[in-house]
Amino acid sequence: MEQQQQQQQQQQLQHHHHPHDQQDQKERPAELSRGVSSTASSPTTSTIPKHLSHTAVNPAPINPANPVLRSIALSDAVTPGIHQHTYVSGDSSRAQSPSYFPRSDAAAEGPSYFSLSDRRRDPPSQSQSESQPQPPHSLPLSSQQQQQQHRYPQPPNSIDINSSSSKHLPQSPGPLTGRDILKRMTLAAMGRRESLSHIRAANPDLQLSGNIISATFNIPHSLKYRKGSDWELKPRRGQSALFDSFAYLSSDETPWNHTVVAWTGEIDTPKDVLSPPDTPPATTVHFSSLNTLSAPIPIDGDARLPTPPPSEGLWLPREDQARLEAQLAHSKTIKTVPVWLCDDNEQQEEGILLKDQSRWRRYAEHDLYTLFHYKQHEPTDGRKERLQWADYYRMNQKFANRIIELYKPGDIVVVHDYYLMLLPSMLRQRVPNMNISFFLHSPFPSSEFLRCLPRRKEVLEGVLGSNLVGFQSYSYSRHFSSCCTRVLGFPSDSGGVDAYGARVQVGVFPIGINADKCEMYAWTDAVTEKYDALKKLYAGKKIIVGRDRLDSVRGVAQKLQAFERFLEMYPDWREKVVLIQVTSPTSIEEEKDDDPESRIATRVNELVMRINGMYGSLGFSPVQHYPQYLSQDEYFALLRAADIGLITSVRDGMNTTSMEYVICQREGHGPLILSEFSGTAGSLKDAIHINPWDLSGVAVEINNALTMSPEKRMAMQTSLYNHVTTRNVQSWIDHFVRKHVHVLGTQKNAHATPLLDRALMLKTYRDAGKRLFMFDYDGTLTPIVREPSAAVPSERVLQTLKALASDERNAVWIISGRDQEFLQQHLGHIPGIGFSAEHGSFMKNPGSDEWVNLADEFDMGWQAEVMTVFQSFTDRVPGSFVERKRCALTWHYRLADPEQGMHMARECHKELQATVAQKWDVEVMEGKANLEVRPTFINKGEIAKRLVHTYNSAPASEKHPGRVEFVLCLGDDFTDEDMFRALNGLSGNEVDNEHIFTVTVGASTKVTLARWHLLEPEDVVECVALLVGVGLGGESSEHFGQVNLAALSTVEGHIPDSEK
Repeated sequence: MEQQQQQQQQQQLQHHHHPHDQQDQKERPAELSRGVSSTASSPTTSTIPKHLSHTAVNPAPINPANPVLRSIALSDAVTPGIHQHTYVSGDSSRAQSPSYFPRSDAAAEGPSYFSLSDRRRDPPSQSQSESQPQPPHSLPLSSQQQQQQHRYPQPPNSIDINSSSSKHLPQSPGPLTGRDILKRMTLAAMGRRESLSHIRAANPDLQLSGNIISATFNIPHSLKYRKGSDWELKPRRGQSALFDSFAYLSSDETPWNHTVVAWTGEIDTPKDVLSPPDTPPATTVHFSSLNTLSAPIPIDGDARLPTPPPSEGLWLPREDQARLEAQLAHSKTIKTVPVWLCDDNEQQEEGILLKDQSRWRRYAEHDLYTLFHYKQHEPTDGRKERLQWADYYRMNQKFANRIIELYKPGDIVVVHDYYLMLLPSMLRQRVPNMNISFFLHSPFPSSEFLRCLPRRKEVLEGVLGSNLVGFQSYSYSRHFSSCCTRVLGFPSDSGGVDAYGARVQVGVFPIGINADKCEMYAWTDAVTEKYDALKKLYAGKKIIVGRDRLDSVRGVAQKLQAFERFLEMYPDWREKVVLIQVTSPTSIEEEKDDDPESRIATRVNELVMRINGMYGSLGFSPVQHYPQYLSQDEYFALLRAADIGLITSVRDGMNTTSMEYVICQREGHGPLILSEFSGTAGSLKDAIHINPWDLSGVAVEINNALTMSPEKRMAMQTSLYNHVTTRNVQSWIDHFVRKHVHVLGTQKNAHATPLLDRALMLKTYRDAGKRLFMFDYDGTLTPIVREPSAAVPSERVLQTLKALASDERNAVWIISGRDQEFLQQHLGHIPGIGFSAEHGSFMKNPGSDEWVNLADEFDMGWQAEVMTVFQSFTDRVPGSFVERKRCALTWHYRLADPEQGMHMARECHKELQATVAQKWDVEVMEGKANLEVRPTFINKGEIAKRLVHTYNSAPASEKHPGRVEFVLCLGDDFTDEDMFRALNGLSGNEVDNEHIFTVTVGASTKVTLARWHLLEPEDVVECVALLVGVGLGGESSEHFGQVNLAALSTVEGHIPDSEK
């Protein structure tokens, strides 16, 4: 029995990711060679073993007023108490890649060293210590070491989720034994399995298939390619909470069949990269991924992070692609289907050519990530952005294509994070009844910031293709709903957004961590050994721990400034508290343009040197800064040894370090100080919340945490611990899926109209021989205005219509409620356009000067009675007026008080229905701020059917005989629904159903018969411009805008050279 329990425990631990990089939103390939330069200092003066190489940091400016600093600087050429540790990349043996903490050891008279990147080292013997000379604080670097000092270190004991070494972990000591944890995991899993089974049984009408497809940007592995052999797969750094949720969904603990669809990420390759057949050999390709381990953190702040080298690309034969797909499909933990990102002209029968792979992430990381974290770039001319947006659009489209290949009716599709914000809408375009949810793992900004994004509408509309949208905190969900109202004009509340005839639910789902695995790892023998070493090293001192990415949103500079303020305000704590700050590199794409990484690194190191110079001594430095990755054992040991966890993020989504700290403090009860701007702050309510910009306030809370009574610390820790262990990543994904199913059950009859697929429209248009266009006027070609006579077409509308009508294959009609005089005055000069006025009462064929009255034989005696009713309401509603047409009467209240106008319109409608409509064959139509009465037999739908029949019956003598092969019909109000109804009812013998594009325009919440939607008249004009090749300025020779370029590049398969 005991053996079976141990085997179960080992299986639970087999696929755990690196926890110390869980808060990193972007991944780094773990297999690259690394080195580091880090700033650290020794708390005691010591003899340094010969095999250690210490090098000096660039000296800080000498303060003449401080004779101690001046004398040390002149003699040793270093800032006191600050040491730089050099690491050699390559082999991870002890002698080459340690990061050492000097420590005291009871077993040796001399000092010894605790390694941050290797297992605990044995202390040097006494004889060795005595025989070694006393070196200065730093020794000169060799030339090789100087070349390598700016490299980032590779943790030599990184845990591979598939390695056998991770399967033999001892049971956890302390209040919770391994058996206790396994029992808790088993009971929790049984509860989860039962609840999910009930979800499926409770919703038989949904016909759920039992399949979940998770779409995320990167696969859970970093890849290394070797031609003709199996791919080397290693666990990808970062997002381990998300990947743990994938592993859970894929396990036997849930009833779901789970598949992950994700991009391969940048592929690491050997130097003998093959080029495609009949091409020159390609240069070596290795494009660093988002958080590359080869990126240095410059101590002096002058060096830049390396950028990917130019390359012709990586050539992948089809058999090697298939080999990787088979490896991923047969994974024991997570079944993954890769998305191959390349241009269409880079695909051949023999294989594909992967060029400049980092381009697929540039828009998301440069524009979305920064803006979502409240950072703005300087304005540019937009040329680079339009190309990056095209790649972003095409990348989302390729994800959609891959998912459609896998999709079966009843599947649930869950889309993750800002890389794929267009994907929900693209899937909705292809499968209108697909079950789609979206979860954003980053913050979401307020509308004031989102308005700064040029493509704000497209991003919001992309997400609104979902049934359910989830966020980490309430403030993020509130910002999203507000943006939908302020930017798109959609009604919204705290529970969701009403968009295009459907309700998009918005919810808060704070993500957790895999608490059970974290707890098991935190009490392994290796961690305990390093924990004991740390406690001995800093005996008698309080340890404050921080672990952050080195970018502007993590608040490392604010943390150091607050710690400096703490030492200033509370001098009694000096030399009694040490801040151990570990930093890892940030993304490449975020820093390329203006190199914020160098500025941040410089600022951080200046603060470290200033604090250590002011409050440190030769034997002690209050700040220990380690810009490196920690191994898993080191990371957990540091969290266990800490007396305070200090997180000062100025903006972030989920912060896993805070949760892991809580787990590691189940016995130590160290307080957690957490920024109120962290997305986790709303969940960890019992933590000490601080404003990182209030330095004095943070300093006060540090002191409060250090002086807190044991009883209060225990109460705080108990509450936090219970929350973290129960609100784990498994409960998060369970809750999210259950909510998604609930939303589907309550809205199963709702029909959301998808955003118009411009790429599909363009392809169909190009393939068609004969095309028919039908446009409404007000609210479709021009915006709705308060004064109807002011709704004149813009110059861009006129140029676009002229270009459209100039193609002899296009039949262009304006079908409007306007009278003949208005249409003739503003559009009649464009040759080749036909008109239908007053909702179909009058028609004028293209090229003709004659208007045909279709209601000529109809009795118009009803108009006098209607006029009487309208006039009575006009007298009662200031600002309203009556428009008399040949075959219709319209009462407008656009200029009246909105509430009074709407109320009186309802009363007027009731009176007309009870009187005039009972005696005459007329209908009362509700438009936008108007009521119109017209003959029943005359409507836009009849005109639409007439036009299709007319053009289908064209004689063979015409240049383009045969059936209409493309129909685009656009309108914005209730009267246009007649056109949509008529066109939807056409048989396949008249026009193929997939060739008819009926599009409603405007932010209306009504249920429409149209198959597609556009937001505003500007979008209508842009869509037509895309078809006829008209650029931003109205000329065919000019470049397309960002949205049209994205659609064009999707159809072409690449960005045309003429658009670059």
